[in-house]
Amino acid sequence: MSDLFTGLKNKISGREMKIVFPESLDERILRAAGRLAEEKLLTPILLGSIEQVQAKASELGVSLEAVEIYDPSNYAGMDELVAAFVERRKGKATEEDARKILLDVNYFGTMLVYLNKADGLVSGATHSTADTVRPALQIIKTKEGVKKTSGVFIMVRDDEKYVFADCAINIAPDSNDLAEIAIESAKTAETFDIEPRVAMLSFSTKGSAKSEETERVVAAVAEAKRRDPSVVLDGEFQFDAAFVPSVAKSKAPDSVLQGDANVFIFPSLEAGNIGYKIAQRLGGFEAVGPILQGLNRPVNDLSRGCNEEDVYKLALITAAQGL
Repeated sequence: MSDLFTGLKNKISGREMKIVFPESLDERILRAAGRLAEEKLLTPILLGSIEQVQAKASELGVSLEAVEIYDPSNYAGMDELVAAFVERRKGKATEEDARKILLDVNYFGTMLVYLNKADGLVSGATHSTADTVRPALQIIKTKEGVKKTSGVFIMVRDDEKYVFADCAINIAPDSNDLAEIAIESAKTAETFDIEPRVAMLSFSTKGSAKSEETERVVAAVAEAKRRDPSVVLDGEFQFDAAFVPSVAKSKAPDSVLQGDANVFIFPSLEAGNIGYKIAQRLGGFEAVGPILQGLNRPVNDLSRGCNEEDVYKLALITAAQGL
């Protein structure tokens, strides 16, 4: 296992954190939860019928000795969750509505996180991104000063670690969105012991081409620097100018970044999604995520094509975000 995850284990060990897994009957989830509990890294909370979860775990040979199971249809604290949900939705849901909505495991699990009964949530193995993210946006909501959540991948290869954003959520971010994504991605990098050096990417380097698209990135660079001058950040850059010292020296000799960027902000979801998958499939990087950032509490979305290892690692990440 890479240094990234060894470091995360050390961070969360002994902190008695709890992570909610709504998709408790999925084999990948059960095996990862059992492993996390057995290693005493955190306490998994599985949602669903207690009898069904126990039967499935027995079938798979997974111990649930250090795992908690909550059944939304028979939960002793449901009245508290309902009252808090109605208050949080501010007139958009009645008590009757809330009791129906909270039978949905993603909404139920998100309320546990909101009420500090859990430190984070991992879903998406069988649910869509929308099913995972919607409850988080409605209940947990974004941090003060952050308008939109965004999705990053930590790209890992041996001892190399990079942050790619936004690769999961915002299709066509404007300059303010890009600035916000850059600042939040720098914070995410620090969570994983990456000293952020942020490059705002484009198909142009420092005015080598001009278009509506490049000017949007130029404006984003200025806005990000205004919002947080402490972040080491520059652009607009073509990828090679951000990553290759000799190219940086030629194309951007006066930049604070000289081919040493480690946080890359893509100008669109299209570019980000293509970029991380090229690095993953051709470059041999492990793509960890997407990790949702900008929320008040950590909620993360698995790919439906994930495996047990992906679940395990995203749980470690989610716990680290909750510290």
